[in-house]
Amino acid sequence: METRLEKKLIKRLQAREPKAFDQLVLLFQGQVYNFVFRMLGSTAEAEDLAQEVFISVFKHIDAFRGESSLATWIYRIAANHVKNRRKYHGRRPYDRPLQSASALDPGRSGEGAVLGAGQVSRPDEMVEGLQLERILQEAILALDEEHRMVLVLRDVQNESYDVISEVTGLPLGTVKSRLHRARLALKEALEERTR
Repeated sequence: METRLEKKLIKRLQAREPKAFDQLVLLFQGQVYNFVFRMLGSTAEAEDLAQEVFISVFKHIDAFRGESSLATWIYRIAANHVKNRRKYHGRRPYDRPLQSASALDPGRSGEGAVLGAGQVSRPDEMVEGLQLERILQEAILALDEEHRMVLVLRDVQNESYDVISEVTGLPLGTVKSRLHRARLALKEALEERTR
């Protein structure tokens, strides 16, 4: 499943080349950061956790067996870090300020960071877009974690059902049914928030 360039990068990472680590971060920072942000809703948390994900990838690159793509393996690590962070905050008081995805640095966010975002030239359109983005992020965060994960991976990160199945460890049919339920729940939450 690996491309030739990916195989080279993995070998360089396994040889612990610092420039390979830099390349890894440049290649995947937008995907990882955006995924983590959408799952947690905080730019500060997303920045910290994205760094932890890349450190884990670098530390454990020898365990990568190539049974999936490098991106899928990194998503799996990111998903585990998100779950652990949410468990940690579940045991401790945590007042997470919701922040808009517009706070993302466009260079890091990659495609799909802000759903429906396009070139906005007028300030009133920008404000309206930011308000809609905030409502959307609040609705995403209102989903339970299992539904949020499949929704973010599919509808924000544009990953295939197969990749989502590999990341979550769920059968394909379960991924599709959870995604369907997640979209319905998101639609209800959005309708409720925009009344």
